[in-house]
Amino acid sequence: MTDATGREQVTLSRDTIHNPKDPRHFMRIKPVVGRVRILRNGRVLAESDQALRLIEAGKDIYDPTIYFPPGDVRAELTPTEKRTFCPLKGHAAYFDLVSDAGGTEVSEIAWSYQDTFDFAAELADYVAFYGNQVVIEEHPASAP
Repeated sequence: MTDATGREQVTLSRDTIHNPKDPRHFMRIKPVVGRVRILRNGRVLAESDQALRLIEAGKDIYDPTIYFPPGDVRAELTPTEKRTFCPLKGHAAYFDLVSDAGGTEVSEIAWSYQDTFDFAAELADYVAFYGNQVVIEEHPASAP
């Protein structure tokens, strides 16, 4: 396959999802093998053994992101008005972390793709947290 300039397109990874308008922008979604926890100040915000790891390359190679099934998010999150669009995933909504007292503890701590493209449907409604706002703990699955 060649691009618009006639250069050969090469994909170095299997099972990647490419941006239809820019094949250099791609991602791969893989299950996390083991248990993952998200903490903030010692408080568990999410914990799952069904999390997904998203690896993405576009204008840069982005840090991997962990997405949690909505049922595995323990923290109370409230939606913000912020919305964004990704040509690989779809439309994202953002969330504030609600404090124990009921106010906003952290603004825009998490996001979720609630309106995904068909090829990114496995991310639908999963929740990701900004790594610079939380501690991410990964516990590998035990060997049989």
